[in-house]
Amino acid sequence: MSTLSAILITGGAGFIGSNFIPYFLHKYPDYKIITLDKLSYAADPANLKEIEHHRRYKFVRGDICDGRLVRSIFSKHAVRGVIHFAAESHVDNSILAPAVFIQTNIVGTYTLLEAARQAWMDSPHACRPGYQDCRFQHISTDEVYGSLGDRGVFSESTPYAPNSPYSASKAGADMLVRSYHHTYGLNVVTTNCSNNYGPKQHREKLIPTIIFNAINLKPIPLYGDGRNVRDWLYVLDHCRGIDAVFHKGKSGETYNIGCRNERDNLYVANTICAILDESAAERLKGSSIKSFKELITFVPDRPGHDRRYAIDPAKIETELGWKAEVDFDTGLRQTVRWYLDRITK
Repeated sequence: MSTLSAILITGGAGFIGSNFIPYFLHKYPDYKIITLDKLSYAADPANLKEIEHHRRYKFVRGDICDGRLVRSIFSKHAVRGVIHFAAESHVDNSILAPAVFIQTNIVGTYTLLEAARQAWMDSPHACRPGYQDCRFQHISTDEVYGSLGDRGVFSESTPYAPNSPYSASKAGADMLVRSYHHTYGLNVVTTNCSNNYGPKQHREKLIPTIIFNAINLKPIPLYGDGRNVRDWLYVLDHCRGIDAVFHKGKSGETYNIGCRNERDNLYVANTICAILDESAAERLKGSSIKSFKELITFVPDRPGHDRRYAIDPAKIETELGWKAEVDFDTGLRQTVRWYLDRITK
């Protein structure tokens, strides 16, 4: 793929986007990054502080559903690629208030696709001269596949079976991306990832919740029996996978990114508490407990809670040469340390 003059990254102030942008800027000195983010509650401008004055970086505050704004960004900055992270992503919130998930995840994705089509295509399956290498990459989730039993893994051919308003909205967005490739010939790729963890994740998610509640000696809530299983992917491994697909993936294809790190929520909570017992034992002084593990509490399960996710990453490994580099225990220790450094400052 030839060098792009500018790449639009949506949702760049969120968890994965704010890890991806510094990585991408450092690796590709010829790229200019335009970030579009409306700075909802789940985004934090501080996540991008390290590159806010970078000469090849520009931040635009705005909504991906704002067609006029999106089209102006394409025109003003000669956007030649899109990496689309922006999404409402917390399942609990989607159960309580699904409308915003439909708007952002489906309508927002449509708005971006339509802007890309208008900027890059003369007519269906006919790119504007010089725009043949422009690419739209959609970042999705393994939750679109539904829930697994005790065995089996998700592959790119697994039928969609979303079980929450969040996963249904992402499934709808995935289908829109697919349709723009088959109907208009737009150069698109989609990645469906497993559960990410690492620095900069919002406190509502499982691992940050465990860390913050433990440090503050508050109950650590686990749904049901705590045995829901997720395939945990360190965020920088995910960034490397996105990079591989953006540059080497086949147009119209989907690539699942996971690393065979299946752990249930109870294991995750116990492991984090064991790390904190070693590295933050001073927090226990004067309390009635001897280990952070004593704070683990089981709460009523949430509606439609998927039991198990697991991804088969064979396609991205064999076709694109990507492979996860960070094992779970190492990544988890690095993550806990990152949060502790900021809690104690």
